[in-house]
Amino acid sequence: MKEYLEKIIIEALREMTGLDEHPPVIIENPRSPEHGDAATNIAMVLAKPLRKPPRAIAEELVKTIKADPSRVSAIEIAGPGFINFRFANDWLYVELAGLLGNPDTFGRSDINAGKRIQVEFVSANPTGPLTVGHGRNAVLGDTVARLFEWTGATVDREYYFNNAGRQMRVLGESVRSRYLQLVGRDAELSDEGYQGEYIVDIARNLVGEHGESLTGTADLGPFQKIAEDQIFDDIKNTLGRMKIRMDTYFNERDLYENGDIDRVLTRLREKGLIYEEEGATWFKTTEFGKEKDTVLVKSSGEPTYRLPDIAYHANKLDRGYDLVIDIFGADHIATYPDVLSGIESLGYDTKKVSVLVYQFVTIVKDGKPYKMSTRKANFVTLDELMDEVGADVTRFFFLMRSPGTHLEFDIAQAREAGEKNPVFYLQYAHARIKSIMRKANEVYAQESEPDLSLLTHEAEIAVIKRLLGFPEAVAAAAHHMEPHRLINFLNELAAGFHRFYHDCRIMGEEKAIAEARIALLNGVTMVMSSGLGILGIDAPDSM
Repeated sequence: MKEYLEKIIIEALREMTGLDEHPPVIIENPRSPEHGDAATNIAMVLAKPLRKPPRAIAEELVKTIKADPSRVSAIEIAGPGFINFRFANDWLYVELAGLLGNPDTFGRSDINAGKRIQVEFVSANPTGPLTVGHGRNAVLGDTVARLFEWTGATVDREYYFNNAGRQMRVLGESVRSRYLQLVGRDAELSDEGYQGEYIVDIARNLVGEHGESLTGTADLGPFQKIAEDQIFDDIKNTLGRMKIRMDTYFNERDLYENGDIDRVLTRLREKGLIYEEEGATWFKTTEFGKEKDTVLVKSSGEPTYRLPDIAYHANKLDRGYDLVIDIFGADHIATYPDVLSGIESLGYDTKKVSVLVYQFVTIVKDGKPYKMSTRKANFVTLDELMDEVGADVTRFFFLMRSPGTHLEFDIAQAREAGEKNPVFYLQYAHARIKSIMRKANEVYAQESEPDLSLLTHEAEIAVIKRLLGFPEAVAAAAHHMEPHRLINFLNELAAGFHRFYHDCRIMGEEKAIAEARIALLNGVTMVMSSGLGILGIDAPDSM
């Protein structure tokens, strides 16, 4: 409908002014239903160039607009010159019939058709199980990917990791210490070692596979290898529980082996953007607005994170993606601009890189924050969280707030199996409708297409309008990369259903009216199921 309104407004403007070019026509949803179903401020935008009061422009425009009465029932002027539109019921019925006839495609669009998009997320190194600290990243990345798929894009999900360096050496040493302890040798875990119980489990598997044959080896290889393999298996299983699959796993080591790291340094040096000082290699980030230059290679010869990250992003763009999306925690706010400066220096279009930065999660247990540390083993794993509250609740809680806001994950609220739990509120609405429909279908055997024009009650019309807003809600959530927008839409739809069910009976009504209302409820379950599916959450038929 918004495209149609934009079209008829532009046609009226051309007729009024004789000009082909005008400012963009923005169609918005009024805050209050009393103001109609759609509104535009174009009259106020045109006041200055046309040198007329916006109200006068609005009055002339309303007289000129040629709206199809089967689509638009009224056009009104409000305030200083807002133009409000009210949708015709006939149009609502036609669109509702379209939804009922195409439940699997309703809400999908071609906004991003033909685009190849890569979403890189989770990207935890294989040093321990995924914790709650990784959970928000994982669920945001997967849901953003789903949203872009619903808007027509081809999406690749990628996991970037590093299985080399100091942290992996410490991991190997930690497993070796636990291995030696299990076979009765004297060994102490260093203060910097990984102390989680999962290290003991890995060492126990190593004993089962090799016995005591590794007690004399100084090579950390076998210890690192089994640790990496087992941890990655656990990570993939955890993601699977959350309905997350990765298309590719990219090893940072490949950037060194294929020469990408050296090529980045060479190209930046050729552009005069790096220099050597005090044995380190520096990137002239002051030329991009930073107060200080940035070290790319330490005096020890070890690269900082920024160098492989620049090479990795160049690699991603070289693969032909139209857009690459990074899901980063707030601790990356100061670092990712350096990466963007690096790839811009190399000649890449930074508009093809989008960064979604989210705030961190605090687990609240017994009314108090619960701190996490992978190394010290004072952490809550994602598996433990899902064991406690379930995968659906876990996903929902990570998504229900804007990524840019801090999230408190309240275990007590998440455990609540009732309407106080926000995910159960939506799932219960879906299950309740299914139950109502089962009972109603036993009484009203549908013999023909329902007459949707019988849906004239205010609560019925409100539900239809909310249903028809689903495609826009999906598109907006994808555009802004904010899944909570879709949750807000579903909450409003569920509230609309409850009002409808309070005001409009089904059982005991005339057959034709009952069948029309059953059809409307069917539409609600279709959209509710699709919306929850995008969020990666089940839509149960009973609870």
